[in-house]
Amino acid sequence: MNNKSRFNLPIAFGWYAIAESTELSSGEVKALNYFDRDLALFRTDSGTVQLVDAMCPHLGAHLGHGRVEGDNVVCPFHGWKFNGDGFCTDVPYAKRMPPKIDGKPCLKHYHVQELNQMIWAWFHPEDQAPLFELGKIEELNSDGWEKPVIYQWTIAAPIQETGENAVDTAHFAYVHTADSVPEAEVIIDGYSRETRMFSKVKGLNEDGTRTDDHSGSVELNSLSFGPGQTIQRIGGIFNVVMMGTVTPIDADTTHMRFVYATPKGLSDDEKMMQVAFQKATVDQVEEDIPIWNHKFYNPEPILCDGDGPIAQYRKWFKQFYN
Repeated sequence: MNNKSRFNLPIAFGWYAIAESTELSSGEVKALNYFDRDLALFRTDSGTVQLVDAMCPHLGAHLGHGRVEGDNVVCPFHGWKFNGDGFCTDVPYAKRMPPKIDGKPCLKHYHVQELNQMIWAWFHPEDQAPLFELGKIEELNSDGWEKPVIYQWTIAAPIQETGENAVDTAHFAYVHTADSVPEAEVIIDGYSRETRMFSKVKGLNEDGTRTDDHSGSVELNSLSFGPGQTIQRIGGIFNVVMMGTVTPIDADTTHMRFVYATPKGLSDDEKMMQVAFQKATVDQVEEDIPIWNHKFYNPEPILCDGDGPIAQYRKWFKQFYN
């Protein structure tokens, strides 16, 4: 059985993280592959980020391997120039612009924005304009917070599967050997979704070792803005902000990032708990990956009362396939 027959899900529309802002300097172009498409991401000399399909409409060269001049990406094959709106602005050796493209866009372009130290692209299979906004994280740009730490993985599963994992409360005990099964509440608001989770955890002794009883607690508030961005704020015995991004490479492959931000001035105990939590969540992803890489999508699962709000999550996610 091949990978595609495991899921048979399309690529959901939404905003997706395609690069870290620091990965793209002014006057630089990068070749990317997301949404089952070859793409050219470039930053103009003035600093504006643009994203276009990679295939030059002339003779098919990959624009992601070209260069940037001013506000244009330049084809490496014949020097044709294209701006971020998909117009050809110059054919350097032609006496006149080909009538087929004169004054008309000839290259597919995408809505892009920079937010939370990431570059985001809007994907919609029918090219509809953006239908919702991303969530802004003030902490990622605050002098009172440390430089973010980023982890990333490539997973052989669609993005719906990764998000479903967060509301599948029972698996935390059986895959991740969590101290307890967390309680979860989901609130749906159009294209946004809020998940509130509360878990009892072992506290800390004065020497930094864990207590035998579950004297500590962790409260997790998770806000999803469409399928591609989740903002988690963890409070209780320590504080941390985590932005999770999932970006479809194709319908069955996902690029996942976890971006952690922590406040400056933490006590030694708080730092220890924060580092332990961060390691635990990263370990959990790596425990989930073998399951994601081999599981199947069951459109009619047999659920029980301890599974968490999986059906509610699937109903919410379905709207991004319309």
